[in-house]
Amino acid sequence: MIIKKIQYNIFACLLLLGIPAAAQLQPDAKPLIVTSIKPLAIIAKSAVGDAADVQYLTPPSQSPHDFTLPVSALRKIADADLVIWVGGGFEARSAKTMSALSSDKLLTAMDLPLTQPQNSEPSDNDDHSIEADPHLWLNPDNGNKIAAEIQARLGLPPKEIINRQYLSRLKSELAAIDDKTYLSHHQAYAHFAAAFDLKSGLSIRNASGGAQGAKTQYRLRSSIEKTNVSCVFVEPQYQDKDAAIIAAEYDLPMVPLDPQGLSQTISDRAYSEFIGTLVAQFKACFQ
Repeated sequence: MIIKKIQYNIFACLLLLGIPAAAQLQPDAKPLIVTSIKPLAIIAKSAVGDAADVQYLTPPSQSPHDFTLPVSALRKIADADLVIWVGGGFEARSAKTMSALSSDKLLTAMDLPLTQPQNSEPSDNDDHSIEADPHLWLNPDNGNKIAAEIQARLGLPPKEIINRQYLSRLKSELAAIDDKTYLSHHQAYAHFAAAFDLKSGLSIRNASGGAQGAKTQYRLRSSIEKTNVSCVFVEPQYQDKDAAIIAAEYDLPMVPLDPQGLSQTISDRAYSEFIGTLVAQFKACFQ
């Protein structure tokens, strides 16, 4: 325990001083981009291709909302040329470490002029600690904007990581289901729904993945009975006990949905493939 504390303090000092731990060991190495979560790594790799190495910190088995940075993560952050995270409202336990980084090393996605959902339906959420939906990577317009900022930071020529023609085709695939509703594990799809002209849907848990109160659960069931809910979306990184109970109660199919891109290979086409997979998963709910 003492050794780990010493290691943590060493890396904390490196972060405060802005000194990459391995900078002198690999002078010819590619720039290293470290992202807090995999979706940002998907965007970063799509933006830079082979011009930089990309790594991410949050393991697949953990929710980014409550992930605490271990010493190994601090080492990666110290070695990085650019660190990208969503922001303190989404990753509260990383905020102290991230705030110690210099502004030229840190990119906070929530600070960019991104597209926000304008027509999201009122929420019955009892917990208002996250007022805006922080799952901003699910809107392709935001994916392109984050990619453009990464390219500018690294001095790379700008290029879209998902093109408009492909997006138009994906949107047409979802046009037939714009009047249908779904139930998701947690409140995470306002950005995606707004981008593809869908209803925002109902959710079992709040935007940070936390359980909601009895009053909200009662209202949720009332809403399920009044609306045309087609399925319950379940996510691979969460246990789906509560989803299974509701699915059985209302005889709804459970359909897997992967908003973290856990099954997505990281490549220069990763973001386009990721959004295409999400569209296919959404369509599966209504077939």
